[in-house]
Amino acid sequence: MICLQRPHKAQRGFSLLEILVAFSIMAISIGMLLGIFSAGLRNASVSEEYTAAVQIAEAMIARPGTEVPLQQGQSAGVIDDKYRWELAVAPFVLTTETVDTRTLPAQLFMVTAVVSWEEGGGGERRFELSELKLTTNADAKP
Repeated sequence: MICLQRPHKAQRGFSLLEILVAFSIMAISIGMLLGIFSAGLRNASVSEEYTAAVQIAEAMIARPGTEVPLQQGQSAGVIDDKYRWELAVAPFVLTTETVDTRTLPAQLFMVTAVVSWEEGGGGERRFELSELKLTTNADAKP
């Protein structure tokens, strides 16, 4: 009696171990991608806050000499219940061997704007912008 048996073919498909390894690799990859995307969103939010702070500081620093007289002093306020700003104007004296600004017919003022705000995590961020402004001594009110 001749027995005709078919040779055993290799099983087709994936083993359970192969599926588990592939699933683990996929899960780790997705986790890493989600971490990258959330970091990008967080950075975009911080960038948006800094952009707003820069715009506020630029607007505040432009006021002395245009909207209000350029004179020594300080002021502060809050915008949008989030951004606190402080503006300081002080005489700027530069004395070197060749130049003494106290003898010039004009006066320099250092105008400094500081904008700060609370972060979502409880920390505080801060942006500071300074500029020198020039006025004639007749207009200056130290």
